[in-house]
Amino acid sequence: MTSRPRPAARRRPPTGLPPALSVAEAALADMKAVDVRVIDVRGFNDIADFMVLASGTSDRHLRAIADRVVQMAKASGQRPLGVEGEAQGEWVLVDLPDVMVHVMLPRTREFYQLEQLWEPVRPPVTAKAAGGKKPSGAAAKPRAPRKSAPSSRPRGKSPRRRPKGG
Repeated sequence: MTSRPRPAARRRPPTGLPPALSVAEAALADMKAVDVRVIDVRGFNDIADFMVLASGTSDRHLRAIADRVVQMAKASGQRPLGVEGEAQGEWVLVDLPDVMVHVMLPRTREFYQLEQLWEPVRPPVTAKAAGGKKPSGAAAKPRAPRKSAPSSRPRGKSPRRRPKGG
């Protein structure tokens, strides 16, 4: 009895990127999506490893881009887990294995600002990183207020001043 060879298991490319990411990028380029950004969200959530953000020029363009992403994903063996927002036409979400593709109108993308939500926050520049100079002026370390010695004059009255020259 001879056994058939096992089919090769699908493996991720050696770079560690999911195959759905390259499919999504190719589909977006094919449909001329505008301002495509890929954000690595591994370690930030359990939903996906990468978020792909792209803009379209009209609601019809958004739907065409999303349809092309779905078509190319199916052709490559990556079955989409879901598609949302095609009826509304301002934001279409295509959920691929390990990749979320957001296709939005520019005004919707500007309103929600997903790039700022998911991109890591850069730490502020410190004095040491800026060249080792100590901060001066108002940015300097605040000092404790001085305690003045108790005065012998009664409160509420100002001291009398003598006129000059005499």
